[in-house]
Amino acid sequence: MKSVVYLLPALVASLAFYLACAHQRFAPGLSARKRSLRAIAWLCTFLAILLAYAQLGVWAGVFAALTALMMGLVALPYLDAWWHARQEKRHVG
Repeated sequence: MKSVVYLLPALVASLAFYLACAHQRFAPGLSARKRSLRAIAWLCTFLAILLAYAQLGVWAGVFAALTALMMGLVALPYLDAWWHARQEKRHVG
């Protein structure tokens, strides 16, 4: 359990990067705070890399942290689309 401590800041970083994106629909009101969201995302990315480095070693830690970050960056647009598709009222006919 201790070796996956880097996952939380990596996923928080991917969420912050996604919320700073212009095309996200989770929280459209956060578009005014893009700069602070990106700063938080970069800090969490570096924290995830440092934590993974401490647990796994240099290259394994860097690649594990960046893989967790990329997993979040790939999954969040699909989660956003799925969530909004569930909320829509569909009328067939």
